[in-house]
Amino acid sequence: MIRVILTDIEGTTSSISFVHEVLFPYAAEHIGDFIREGAAGNPAIAEQLDAVAQRSGVDRDDIEGLIEVLQSWIRDDRKETPLKALQGMLWEQGYQQGAFHGHIYPDAADYLQRWHDRGLRLFVYSSGSVKAQKLIFGFSEAGDFTPFFSGYFDTRVGGKKESQSYRNILEQLGVEPETVLFLSDVEAELQAAEEAGIRTAWLVREGELPDTDRVVARNFAEVDDLLRKR
Repeated sequence: MIRVILTDIEGTTSSISFVHEVLFPYAAEHIGDFIREGAAGNPAIAEQLDAVAQRSGVDRDDIEGLIEVLQSWIRDDRKETPLKALQGMLWEQGYQQGAFHGHIYPDAADYLQRWHDRGLRLFVYSSGSVKAQKLIFGFSEAGDFTPFFSGYFDTRVGGKKESQSYRNILEQLGVEPETVLFLSDVEAELQAAEEAGIRTAWLVREGELPDTDRVVARNFAEVDDLLRKR
């Protein structure tokens, strides 16, 4: 019986276009000034810049060089943990200033609340930082959805296409894999979760349905039909 739902964000609960057309451009436009203004006086920013320097080989004192690295990572959609952390800090500023609100599909908003009210435990696993995850749900167009979630996972548990990452999540949750349903729009992520024994549902919101033996759903209402059968 499914007792836990683990969900991706981009393409699953929320539009891919929101991330690529709103969040990424905002980060690209503002991250330079954000770093210049906070590099010296903000320990959280300084810690992430240490990691950027270590991963890129750019001298830690070369702030403009580090900004250039971050800009290139944004352009290339790199899943670098320090970039995700810095983007989360920057997006928090944007959300709080009302520059944008987090997108959530109406069906996802509806069923996340229903599942929570039915006693299912809801968790997020996304390549975006935990801070970014909390922001997109906390400042969503439909209101604050953070009370419905029991926890969040990002790339600190491992890459989303690696089966060990899902084993790490299971260990932290302390549950049997067959009690967990993972929702994602990326087949490679589903395969990795399945290798860890987790059940999956492939969200295909647009385009032709794939020829696959996997469970496929157009929206969260169809996922709910699946849950009621299990």
